[in-house]
Amino acid sequence: MMKNIRRHFTPFQLITMGFAAVILFGAFLLTLPISSVEGVFTPFHKALFTSTSAVCVTGLAVLDTGSYWSFFGQLVILILIQIGGLGVVTVTVSVTLLSGKKISLMQRTTMQDAIAAPRIGGIVRLTKFILKGTFLVELIGAVLLLPVFGKDFGVKGIWMSIFHSISAFCNAGFDILGTTKNTFPSLLQYAGNALVNVVIMLLIIIGGIGFLTWEDVCTNTYHFRRYRLQSKIVLVTTAVLILLPSLFFFFWNFKNLAMEERLLASFFQAVTPRTAGFNTVDIGKMAEPAQTLIIILMLIGGSPSSTAGGMKTTTIAVLLLNAFATFRSKDTVSAFHRRIDNHVIRDAVTLLMLYVMLFFGGGIAISMYEGLPLAECLYETASAVGTVGLTLGITPHLHMASQLILIVLMYLGRVGGLTLIYAVFSSRNKSKAKFPVEQITVG
Repeated sequence: MMKNIRRHFTPFQLITMGFAAVILFGAFLLTLPISSVEGVFTPFHKALFTSTSAVCVTGLAVLDTGSYWSFFGQLVILILIQIGGLGVVTVTVSVTLLSGKKISLMQRTTMQDAIAAPRIGGIVRLTKFILKGTFLVELIGAVLLLPVFGKDFGVKGIWMSIFHSISAFCNAGFDILGTTKNTFPSLLQYAGNALVNVVIMLLIIIGGIGFLTWEDVCTNTYHFRRYRLQSKIVLVTTAVLILLPSLFFFFWNFKNLAMEERLLASFFQAVTPRTAGFNTVDIGKMAEPAQTLIIILMLIGGSPSSTAGGMKTTTIAVLLLNAFATFRSKDTVSAFHRRIDNHVIRDAVTLLMLYVMLFFGGGIAISMYEGLPLAECLYETASAVGTVGLTLGITPHLHMASQLILIVLMYLGRVGGLTLIYAVFSSRNKSKAKFPVEQITVG
């Protein structure tokens, strides 16, 4: 029966349905009294928002994670974050491996599409590599955070360290530092703590560069020339997107901070918008140019086959390379002495248009419904569709309809633009007929 059902769905459709199923199950668990500190039923739409935000590793919240949810509720959220970070398909294949069962061709194909692997061969080996690498990095992160959280929270610091390490690596942005008197604090109290800042930033970056880039780095070490073209573009683009915003924030923001804290704040606010969602300064008090830059970074997001969302670093890189080739009147787009195929450029343009439409469409709809300034609403929709979690503080106060819009944006942002497009519009019987060409003028 299950085999017959699977034959009727493409791998992309299985991925989208898998995410939806995990979200709904997580929402059900979070509605239960055992999930809340006060032992009461949580309204389904708020549980659904939290579950979606966790599985889509976003970090937007309508209920403070630290003060509202019980240990059980926080554990459910953390498991959802881990599943969302690794990907539903990766987790499913991992469970199959642990149970000793054979990985089917359908599972291998779906896994290939889920992590954008270049070929189906070696998928099982790559899955094992992803699992070992993920848990090792998260463990190291938790150990490094333990001295700080252990000092501040005692035995509870162990849970704090584990939760924030996984949340940072999975680019989720959830924190459990909130109290009834201080809700949604993120990492404000650790703005001047170099250890917390550096560890969280490294976890975000490592999780955001992608599993395939990990494999390239581990296989070829410092031999950069041997890397795949994708890995080269990911690493260079990531470095640029950290360095340039850091310089902008350092010279035009945080001038009232001490030098060390100013450096930490500048780098942290450059790293976290793509797409982690932690913050060590009050984002709402930053100047509009800085908030606009953060919106751009949120929409770009992390890299393919990573724990991060957004359009992806490779998308913006391909678009820029295409623009540079056009400026120079070149017929082909290339990078590192390799030509980029036209279908990749077409996919990049499609992704840009999709994210722009979701970003503006969601922002305008919320602004009209809530009667709030458009700029504030666009910040929240960029955070949702980019699966970031940074907020100007309006999300918890939105009506149910606006929160449902953010839920849809988070889901679409995590599933991925191309995955969604292929799931909805893919056809097994594609026509090979072509229409006649006729020229039009653009620009």
